[in-house]
Amino acid sequence: MSLLTRLDREHSVAPPGFSRWLIPPAALSVHLCIGQVYATSVYKNSFVSHFDASQTAIGIIFSIAIVMLGLSAAVGGTWVERNGPRKAMFVSASFWAVGFLVSALGISTSQLWLVYLGYGVLGGIGLGIGYISPVSTLIKWFPDRPGLATGLAIMGFGGGALIASPLSRQLLSFYDDSYDPNVATSVASGGSLVALFLTLGIAYFVIMMFGVANMRVPADDWRPDGWDPASVKAKPLVTTASVSAANAIRTRSFWLLWVVLFCNVTAGIGILEQASPMIQDFFRTDGVSTVAVAAAGGFVGVLSLFNMAGRFAWSSTSDVIGRKPIYMVYLGVGVVLYLLLATVGDAATWLFVILAGVILSFYGGGFATVPAYLRDLFGTYQVGAIHGRLLTAWSAAGVAGPLIINGFLDAEGKPGTLTSSAYQPALFTMVGVLVIGFVANLLIRPVPEHYHEPAKPLEKEAAA
Repeated sequence: MSLLTRLDREHSVAPPGFSRWLIPPAALSVHLCIGQVYATSVYKNSFVSHFDASQTAIGIIFSIAIVMLGLSAAVGGTWVERNGPRKAMFVSASFWAVGFLVSALGISTSQLWLVYLGYGVLGGIGLGIGYISPVSTLIKWFPDRPGLATGLAIMGFGGGALIASPLSRQLLSFYDDSYDPNVATSVASGGSLVALFLTLGIAYFVIMMFGVANMRVPADDWRPDGWDPASVKAKPLVTTASVSAANAIRTRSFWLLWVVLFCNVTAGIGILEQASPMIQDFFRTDGVSTVAVAAAGGFVGVLSLFNMAGRFAWSSTSDVIGRKPIYMVYLGVGVVLYLLLATVGDAATWLFVILAGVILSFYGGGFATVPAYLRDLFGTYQVGAIHGRLLTAWSAAGVAGPLIINGFLDAEGKPGTLTSSAYQPALFTMVGVLVIGFVANLLIRPVPEHYHEPAKPLEKEAAA
């Protein structure tokens, strides 16, 4: 029996007595590794110097990775459901690690296109498959608390940068004595960048194998102790039926939720992408900012903490108040926060940090809650595949959010000369985006019965 065959779903069923609490750490090990994508800014200046390229040319690496994340999750979602989480996590680890190795080759030969191919395309495929691979399994292990379970894992994606950023800086300083991790303008040599990518590629593969080794799927008849499946029927917008991925994308509820996720991510990623210069610009007087570069870097770390905490706290709260109400909070309260940020955000640094932090907590919470929302609407049958298709909203928002912010800022003036007033048109636009998402969430209804699977889907698939 080959290695990949051993990782098939039918060979991954948990034995009697297996603790479901071993599953979140296994999922977390994957998400912490692929969450490194949020730490690419650490070596961005070094890339610009090494390749003698523009900021835009280097920034495309991140954009390609996010677009490939959405596309691979959409295309590979059904394959992930069919083959199970262990094989999917192994494939994700392989693509993710190979992406680093190919990028290292590109750095050593000064071929930027190889970095596009490695980190962008191959790494992006690893991102997409890895992001969705444990979600369906977590929901099946935690039918009583799906928000908490997915929040635990997806929290790792938001927190991956908290580990990767300082780790990458220290590794670069270890490989290059002239690199100072405490100086924003310091750049690392090409050799140290090659060593960094080789180290990260190998280390991430080993860590993700921990997840592969410990991930299991529950038996078909398994239920948590003391949990009654009949209790699900008492909750609004929660179905006990099953909807296939092919049918899900034909429903109005799927596309309304696509709009909801797109609007929530667009609003959050606009701030995330511009965080460091934004806080400096908001507190600039007579061309001089009262916020130092180091403090702006610390602000980015604070936002990552809010992003990570929101993924766990808000998704867990959704288990209590429901998925639709929690998105009303994300989008409705988000409107108020954006209005405050645009009008009084420059009154005090602490106020700006709190407003931006809560907005980013909603951004992270939206990611962590959406798998449970999908489970409520479409059941557990192919929720991973449906989730993959929905993540195309992330790819679209990853382009739209920065374009909105940067488009307005380019019209207002040059970087380093902007003030808080320059951000008002962009922030007011985000208010409109959130209002659209709020209305779309209100319109979501239970999926009509004619989209439900007529028989037990797992039995039908086995017979086929």
